[in-house]
Amino acid sequence: MSGEVTRRAFLFGIIGAAAAGWVWMRDRSSTADVSAGSTTTIPPAPTNTIIAATITTTAPPTVAPGATSSTTSTILTPVSVEALCRDAWGAKAASGPFTAHTIERMTVHHTGRPLRRNSDAPRAIRIHQTFHQVDRGWPDVAYHFIIDLEGNVYECRPTGAVGDTGTNYDPTGHFLVCCEGNFNQQELSAAQREALVDVLAWASTEFGVGPETIAGHRDVAATTCPGDNIHSLVESGELVAAVRERKTSGGVQLEVLCGDAALDRVRDIESA
Repeated sequence: MSGEVTRRAFLFGIIGAAAAGWVWMRDRSSTADVSAGSTTTIPPAPTNTIIAATITTTAPPTVAPGATSSTTSTILTPVSVEALCRDAWGAKAASGPFTAHTIERMTVHHTGRPLRRNSDAPRAIRIHQTFHQVDRGWPDVAYHFIIDLEGNVYECRPTGAVGDTGTNYDPTGHFLVCCEGNFNQQELSAAQREALVDVLAWASTEFGVGPETIAGHRDVAATTCPGDNIHSLVESGELVAAVRERKTSGGVQLEVLCGDAALDRVRDIESA
């Protein structure tokens, strides 16, 4: 009996030792899991900490509705053009009433008188006005704007008034811009061409008429005006294309320059 008890105690001792060892190993395994970053024993970081990290490192840039993150905005700046007012170039008052109209198209002219020195331009425009008023019996210069060889723009007849013509067409609805010179005999200067594009682009926007309405005087009447060297730009479509490009690249802002600044500008032109 004593031997049996002893044997049982021995067996229970072995079993107890094995159980204690298993518990020890289990605790060791749990500790190892924690040190390896187990999420079962490490509480999650506070929510506000996670949001702050996300904003700092991964937040995308704000994009307007309908746009993409690669969209870039382009600011287009209009070309600024100054037209010298009537008083500055020495215009006389209108000699009679005008007839009102609504502009529906644009027509290019030349004066037909050669201009070799640009310093003569203001005087030439005064001569045109006298001829139109006295010899033709018109109330004013026939055109709405005249452009000289250096690209200076001169205010003439009000745009809301019908122009005049010595040829067989009705200028009602036509915006009339005229280049000073005879362009069957001389070339259009680069400055004059640029100013012509500017004035036509301004008028296209101002009066809501498309560049495709641009024509030369000879397209609507029996005349050689505006001269071969201007009409070739109209006929080829080059002038229309240039006006369209000017409009899409920012357009044109035209302002009438008056007062001392305008008078000084005309003096500079005449003394050049």
